[in-house]
This record gives sequence, C-alpha cells and structure tokens, in this order.
Amino acid sequence: MGVSAAVVLVIFTIQQDQLSVLLIERAAQPAAGQWALPGGALLPGETVDGAATRKLAGETGVADVFLEQLYTFDRLGDGLASVVVCYFALVDAARARLRAESEWRPAWHPVRRLPPLAFENDKVVAYAQERLRNKLVYTNVAYSLLPRQFTLTRLQRVYEAILGEPEDKRNFRKRVVGSGIVRETGQTAKEGAHRPAMLYEFASREPMTL
Repeated sequence: MGVSAAVVLVIFTIQQDQLSVLLIERAAQPAAGQWALPGGALLPGETVDGAATRKLAGETGVADVFLEQLYTFDRLGDGLASVVVCYFALVDAARARLRAESEWRPAWHPVRRLPPLAFENDKVVAYAQERLRNKLVYTNVAYSLLPRQFTLTRLQRVYEAILGEPEDKRNFRKRVVGSGIVRETGQTAKEGAHRPAMLYEFASREPMTL
C-alpha cells in the first residue's frame, strides 16, 4: 500500500485586533460537521509547495503573501493521509475573499476561542502560533498582515494580537523603526480625533531576516 500525502494550511489573519485562523466546516466523512483546517490531497504530479499555493489561493483569493512550510506529521488523528505536510500563511483580512458556499463553509475564528477541531488540528494551530511569535523577533513577517501603508499604532496592534500581550508604545516604536523593517512614507492619515499620524511602509514586502 502506497503512502498517501496531503497538505494542511494554517492561514492566520488579524480581525478586530485578534489573531484569527481560517477553518472549514466539513461536509463529508470523516469528521462531518466538525471544523478543521483547510487542506487536501495533492493532484497528480503536484508538489507539496504547489498544492499549498493552490489551496491558499482557492480559500482566500490571494497568492502573493507569506507562506512557509511548518512541519510534516506522520498522521493527524483519523485523517485519511498517512503523511501530512503543514504550512502556515499570513493574510490581510481586507484582501481575502472567502468562498461564499454553504457546504465546506469557511470562516475566521479567533485563536483564543477555537471550537473543537478535527484531526488534532488544534496541535497544528498551536505549533504555527508559536512559530509566528518567534518569527516576529527576527523577521519582517508582519508585512503580510497589513496594507501597503499603515500607522505604527496599527502595526503595534498586530504585534500585540500575535504575542497576546501589550507592548510599551515608546519601546515598540524605537525597536521596529530602529530595526529597519519599516520606514516613513512622508504621508499622514487621520486616526479618530487625534492629529494626523505618520504612515509607514515595510522596507520590503518579501520575507527578510533582520
């Protein structure tokens, strides 16, 4: 009996200042009616990277975002595949276009309040969340969660949502600007009743290590 392979994606976004993950309500066995991470079997002749890119575009409508291989599991729960290659991706919720379908329904769920997940997917989400937190320290990975221009306040909220704790405003600004991952655009934007705030952009919207 041959080895069956599948890919699974942990697709993170920030919604209402909370780290959220895309889940699919399964419409067939195994685990019908339960929530699970998006994924599926490889097409004939398809690589695992190709399958992950295809699934990401199919579920969110975007492809030019951060996508990285996370871990390979021998098996996950009662899933049909004997080898599961997991990836994680970061998507700006404003750009994502989820499928408008009642079967295999997609929905964003806050990571802090996940429903019971099929196929030990809670373990995969936790692993991806830890990897993401670590990457904030030494990469520009947050670029994929934000529009092209943003205020430092909005960037700080993204960091806080991922880390799960507040950041000191002055130290945060000193750290991220000093790291060189963001730069001023020379433009400003109004935020509520406050005076216009400087808009920033990432020095690169491709993965980079500090």
